[in-house]
Amino acid sequence: MTNRIHPKVLKGQLDNLLHELAILDVREQGVFAQGHLLFASNTPLSRLEIEVPRLVPRRSSPIVLYGDGNEREDLALRANELLNHFGYSNVSTLEGGVRGWRKAGYELFSGINVPSKAFGEFIEETCHTPNITSADLVNLRKTGTDMVILDSRPASEFQRMSLPDAINVPGAELIYRIREVAPNPDTLVVVNCAGRTRSIIGAQSLINIGLENKVLALKNGTMGWHLAGFELENGKDRRAPKPTQKNLAWAQNVTQQLAERAGVQYIDWETLSLWRNESEAHTLYLLDVRSPEEYECGHLPNSQNAPGGQLVQATDT
Repeated sequence: MTNRIHPKVLKGQLDNLLHELAILDVREQGVFAQGHLLFASNTPLSRLEIEVPRLVPRRSSPIVLYGDGNEREDLALRANELLNHFGYSNVSTLEGGVRGWRKAGYELFSGINVPSKAFGEFIEETCHTPNITSADLVNLRKTGTDMVILDSRPASEFQRMSLPDAINVPGAELIYRIREVAPNPDTLVVVNCAGRTRSIIGAQSLINIGLENKVLALKNGTMGWHLAGFELENGKDRRAPKPTQKNLAWAQNVTQQLAERAGVQYIDWETLSLWRNESEAHTLYLLDVRSPEEYECGHLPNSQNAPGGQLVQATDT
């Protein structure tokens, strides 16, 4: 028997969330991007058995599945059967799917990684993160302005397309490597990504540590650069070097100061062990924020690789 949940009931749970709740959209990504619930994670039926154990490791977690609401081919019902077969015990389907949610008068959101993008826009609005357009950046390059362009995406994205002369420094490593690529405080630092989110967060992180350099986020990233009619490079592999001991000590110091100001909390090994022992009562995600290469060289048991800059970009996946 399939458990169903009415859109009004689900909306009430989301407005007054008291416990874990996984909302899984089982349609393909292209359809998902046209309109979905705000906090839904896209887990296409075709990849369900691969993605769900990673996203929802606890088999007793409450899960709500939905598709488009087409009764003749209800993907959510098929996904429900699969999850029951995999041992998930608390699964419901949203009555009417996306259509039912919209009919009930609730909002759908287009695009992917919407919560992350909203966070980036919030940061820009709140912190007034300065930016620069592609056209203005080109003009500065023509006048010989002392600058460095730092691409905050993972190496795989950088290699597919990048700005001319940009250096690949994944977002979580910007503070770690900044003094190697911009040792002169008079050097202009421009941070870019594919669109907006990672450049905003990357630029603001450098500003927040009190970097002496002027820091700007490239408005609309490589996408904006291309739409403005400027050429992108392909297949490049320009990476920032590892910091010297002096620059590493500086990076550790300013990062610790920032963490203290932001109220970052720490746990010890004993607490981690306790949480692991309680993993049947609540979900534990152990995220390794290093690069994929570092992760492959050795990592903690049951940890997932989630490179720091990508955590900001894709909190829903």
